[in-house]
Amino acid sequence: MSAEPIEIRPVAGAIGAEISGVDLARELAAETIAAIRCALLDHLVVFFRAQELTPARFLAFARRFGEPIEYPFVRGLDGFPMITPVVKLEHETVNFGGVWHADTTYLAEPPMATMLFAREVPPYGGDTLFANMYLAYETLSPGLRRMLDGLVGVSDSAKADGSKTREDRVRDHPAADAAKRLVAEHPAVRTHPETGRRALYVNGAHTAHFRDMTIAESAPLLAYLFRHQQQPEFTCRFRWEKGSLAFWDNRAAQHNAVNDYHGHRRVMQRITLKGDTPR
Repeated sequence: MSAEPIEIRPVAGAIGAEISGVDLARELAAETIAAIRCALLDHLVVFFRAQELTPARFLAFARRFGEPIEYPFVRGLDGFPMITPVVKLEHETVNFGGVWHADTTYLAEPPMATMLFAREVPPYGGDTLFANMYLAYETLSPGLRRMLDGLVGVSDSAKADGSKTREDRVRDHPAADAAKRLVAEHPAVRTHPETGRRALYVNGAHTAHFRDMTIAESAPLLAYLFRHQQQPEFTCRFRWEKGSLAFWDNRAAQHNAVNDYHGHRRVMQRITLKGDTPR
């Protein structure tokens, strides 16, 4: 099996690259998988266009990079429990994931990466923003970095900023343990296990407070960090088309699904890959 002659083109200065010349429905050579993984580590999120993936082929592609895991609150597709539907219907006004976040940091081992595939897209809007958490950490003052290095964030699945965005899907397609509240503690700054770089690891959807501090005491610093993370200089914006796939590193990137397409349908499918304990 020969390697695909892929092309990797950055889409912004801080984060993101588009990969062309590869058909993800095929059984890809090990060299091609290695090149995609390298691009992911370099750019934190990579994008593919014009792909035709059945659920089985989507899952097979994901397994080349890690172990797919089930989302704890929404039931997966029939026959493919590791693939989570990410849907906003025409009559709905709240979208799934419409807040800056890293995926499911309320798990003891949050996913290392996420893949999102577009089945149906609105005629306009519905873009996704991505942000580089290496840069978010590295551009803080030395004093604030030293302080954050000693802090632990508490992520809570019941935090309103995140839980509101999944209410419609939990109501319609609940997982068996969807009512469960999940809480996990992670360092406010984590070291990436593959690159060794330090990344800011608090997020507006799930981080409720710092360990040994109250919510009120934590709020001013968290509010500052959440604003800091969202600076345009740290971000890129991806415009979806049917058949597009985004693959991001959940350990050093955050994302936000823009909710600007009321009255239209958006149907995506998501796979998350098992991660490790943040350190």
